[in-house]
Amino acid sequence: MCVESDGCEIEGCSTLDEVRTLSGSMSPALKSNPDLHPCKPGHKFRAALLKCRSPAAAAGILTFGNVLNYMDRYTVVGVLQDIQRHYGVSDSGIGLLQTVFICSFMVAAPIFGYLGDRFNRKVILSCGIFFWSIVTLSSSFISIEYYWLFVLSRGLVGIGESSYSSISPTIIGDLFNNNSRTMMLSVFYLAIPLGSGLGYILGSSAKVAAGDWHWALRVSPALGIMAGTLILLFVPEPKRGAPDQMGYIKTRTSWLCDMKALAKNRSYVFSSLASSSVSFATGAFGMWIPVYLARAQVVQKTAEPCTTKEICSSTDSFIFGAITCVTGLLGVVIGAVTTRLCRQKTERADPLVCAVSMLGSAIFICLIFVVAKKSIIGAYVCIFIGETLLFLNWAITADILMFVVIPTRRATAVAFQSFTSHLLGDAGSPYLIGLISDGLQQSYATSPLWRFLSLGYALMLCPFIIVLGGMFFLATALFFLDDREKADKQLSQMTRQPSTVKVTAI
Repeated sequence: MCVESDGCEIEGCSTLDEVRTLSGSMSPALKSNPDLHPCKPGHKFRAALLKCRSPAAAAGILTFGNVLNYMDRYTVVGVLQDIQRHYGVSDSGIGLLQTVFICSFMVAAPIFGYLGDRFNRKVILSCGIFFWSIVTLSSSFISIEYYWLFVLSRGLVGIGESSYSSISPTIIGDLFNNNSRTMMLSVFYLAIPLGSGLGYILGSSAKVAAGDWHWALRVSPALGIMAGTLILLFVPEPKRGAPDQMGYIKTRTSWLCDMKALAKNRSYVFSSLASSSVSFATGAFGMWIPVYLARAQVVQKTAEPCTTKEICSSTDSFIFGAITCVTGLLGVVIGAVTTRLCRQKTERADPLVCAVSMLGSAIFICLIFVVAKKSIIGAYVCIFIGETLLFLNWAITADILMFVVIPTRRATAVAFQSFTSHLLGDAGSPYLIGLISDGLQQSYATSPLWRFLSLGYALMLCPFIIVLGGMFFLATALFFLDDREKADKQLSQMTRQPSTVKVTAI
């Protein structure tokens, strides 16, 4: 037994150096908590807890939560055709599921952005996860007569998931800085394609295993409860802007002032519009590409015959989900490495890499609709390349925001970027594509060929929107350096450094 400098005795340590080592391993925020002091009973457990609350572990837990966030969102898409048959709704009616989800998501985002800049973030995250997990589980028991209630449940899930997407990146932004932050955000945003792909796989696999599509909605809630508990226990609440300056922020601007500043931030505005283009394409593709490929197989007569009201798309959902997982991994990793290398050549590397990847993605996505009628394999190859290029900009866009927005308004900035990207993007794109497809089908006699062609014509809107997004990223590159410099100057003015000013008599 040994005694620390304040006179307390600690069991299990043979030397004072071990005590100092244990104390030195604690983060400043955790040292200030007397309940976690090594001199308290159960200090060994608390010491182990402290080690688990490292920044890297926190980033890993937040990434796991983000995987579940997107997995829960796209599990429904994995059994979309089963839901359509069960409730007997049209293409536009089934597209309404995603539209209602996104609308509630984007409306709630500014609210959570405001709360995230002012209150305990990890508590908000955990409550959001618990809420959406419970609602998802409950929605699996809604009977056939209450499709409107099922649609409403997707809206409630969107509110819960909005809290996570708006706040969690800001915690990572306050735990890391510079290249380490870029790398951690890249890992965090791997969850978007990875979780989306796993959602397709989970939905189709759970349906096949249980013989009932309802079970697709009963797996992810258990994982969500686990993620919420891990966040409460192991994710710290870092000081806002801690890695960005040496002192501490002595002033906090009002919400109205934050909004005015963001509206004048040209890099933020243009990158948000570019994100809207990405959201439009991914929202429409995530909902309709498995359906489109299944209809292509019916036209080619390479799949089992299906009825005119139902498409056998479980295999296509599984394959598309697997491709989304792989392309997401490749896209985010390639994006992070490419940006890091290009920063050695130009300081505008972030938006320029995004612009080039968007323009390249549009080419291969156009080719999907050219080759799908003749070759499903060829369509999958085009999807693979197109998605890889499209996913390349996820983490880079978040890093652009961290560079040009000061720490005290980042949650608000993330929330309103999410609001804008969903409002102009995937809030309406799934429903719009379904509506265009329904309109084209009504113009001609319904047949498997025309059902395939009408959906393809509707989806051709996506490549044009992606090109528009590439233009917005080019506009971001024009103003990126100026806005980053303005953010640095404003942060310096808001930060109180240790006094080094000499006072002289006048």
